[in-house]
Amino acid sequence: MFWMQWFVVTIGAGALSTFSDWFFAGDWIHKRWTYPEVWRRGSEGRAIALTSPLPFLTCGIFALVAYHLGLDSVRSTVKLAAVIWVIGPLPLILTNAAFLKLHRAFVFFYSLGWLVKLEIAAVVTAKFLR
Repeated sequence: MFWMQWFVVTIGAGALSTFSDWFFAGDWIHKRWTYPEVWRRGSEGRAIALTSPLPFLTCGIFALVAYHLGLDSVRSTVKLAAVIWVIGPLPLILTNAAFLKLHRAFVFFYSLGWLVKLEIAAVVTAKFLR
């Protein structure tokens, strides 16, 4: 039964976080607050296809970690998501921004998008993986 719940959490949270990726770092922000010379030219279809499974991986692994830590409340999983964000994506994005030409607005929205992605995983995990 656990694996079926985990699968549902992974698919549900992954799908929701895909929309957050699109919203926070997608087309609208990408076209307004980026430097064209930093990005690859041409079609982004291949890159999108290669990276589309990653939110599902993030959400699935988050659910496994929360389950193995015995976290079952929204409060505890949201705290875990915030800690993971501070440990991983935030420093990585800020370090990249220090060395790469990235617009401040893009860095802000991209960082915020990662926090939202992890919080989506946290809430869905707490609600459906019990």
